Amino acid sequence: MLKLVHDATADAVGESEPSTIDLDELCRLAAKEMLAVALLAERRAYLDAHADELDATGRRLVVGNGYARPRVVTTGAGAIEVTAPRVDDRREDRRFTSAILPAYMRKSPKVTEVLPILYLRGLSTGDFAPALGEFFGTEAGLSSSTVNRLTVAWQAEHAEWSTRDLSDVDYVYMWADGVHFNIRLEEDRLCCLVIVGVRPDGTKELVTLADGYRESTDSWAEVLRSLRDRGLQAPVLAVGDGALGFWGALREVFPTTREQRCWVHVTRNVMDAMPKRVHDEAKQALAAIYSASTRTGALEAVKRFADEFSAFEKAVVKITGQLEVLLAFYDFPLEHWVHLRTTNPIESTFSTVRLRTKVTRGSGSRKAGLAMAYKLLDSAQARWRKITGAELVPLVRAGATFIDGKLQERSDTTTVAAPDTDTENGSVAA
Repeated sequence: MLKLVHDATADAVGESEPSTIDLDELCRLAAKEMLAVALLAERRAYLDAHADELDATGRRLVVGNGYARPRVVTTGAGAIEVTAPRVDDRREDRRFTSAILPAYMRKSPKVTEVLPILYLRGLSTGDFAPALGEFFGTEAGLSSSTVNRLTVAWQAEHAEWSTRDLSDVDYVYMWADGVHFNIRLEEDRLCCLVIVGVRPDGTKELVTLADGYRESTDSWAEVLRSLRDRGLQAPVLAVGDGALGFWGALREVFPTTREQRCWVHVTRNVMDAMPKRVHDEAKQALAAIYSASTRTGALEAVKRFADEFSAFEKAVVKITGQLEVLLAFYDFPLEHWVHLRTTNPIESTFSTVRLRTKVTRGSGSRKAGLAMAYKLLDSAQARWRKITGAELVPLVRAGATFIDGKLQERSDTTTVAAPDTDTENGSVAA
């Protein structure tokens, strides 16, 4: 708590006692005073700008007109009582409107923006009044009907976004995953088919979010065909888990795109095929594969893994049977490896969706759940960082060659290999 103590000399002569004021209350008082000054300055500027506009009798057409009735406005500093100055504008089809405090405003834009986000992030409608009463000094919040209206608006926004033109955008990398969560009023769980892409400048961006019912080839193919038909060109590399549906659809729709399996999912699958007593050792052995500095080093680590855990054939095959798609990241910039080895950009973002559905025990419908997930991801992507080594992404799109993460210089001339010669008899090998 903040204490405001008067000057010591004032106390010495027996003047007022030290007073105590809450810090939040001090902020509210200061905000109220500043808002009043700003509103008066805004009105004065408007009056001065139109001071030369007169009627036939020489009287001003734009004059001050006292103050409106007090109203309480919820701001980031708390609830503030405001008495807005009025203007009498007698010109035809003209009316003074405050840019600072528009008519009928009861919440500041930031507060209006944060309330739906608080709902999305896990605050239930019943918790708004007590929670915001403590924070803003007023029990402002979202009623159930307001939430319903927001959900309908989000559904319309998602539907429009899902049909946008993609001919002017490019995604060099893509992460794909299917995320499941409960629907309160339906038996089947919602399966969100999500793709996040990397633009040529390194920016991560939500590409699509669709209801797939299940992670089947048909569901993924429908999503990918929609992207292609709206003008999206094939990404250079796609990253995903081992779900066969996505990869089958990718090969059909974007056959030139290379594949990289998510090492987090692969590790999880390998552990499922091994007894718990060897999990720690197995995880270390797997880490030695994907953290090797070169593909050769990774292959050597694979051999060590296969030898050490040969007793668990099913687990070993999960690695040795798909080396091409597990080690594809070695053909891309070293700086990008940390991003290309997992689908973490999707997994981490959807933790917020799971929090929201845990609080509400699931959305009421599939459309509402999908709209809520879209709105969460849409708001989250503004905070997503560019990938490391963003300046190298255009080189990947241009087809530059990387070996073990290092850019290979292109030769301007074609070098022809000399034929092998037998040093003993001088003959040329066939």
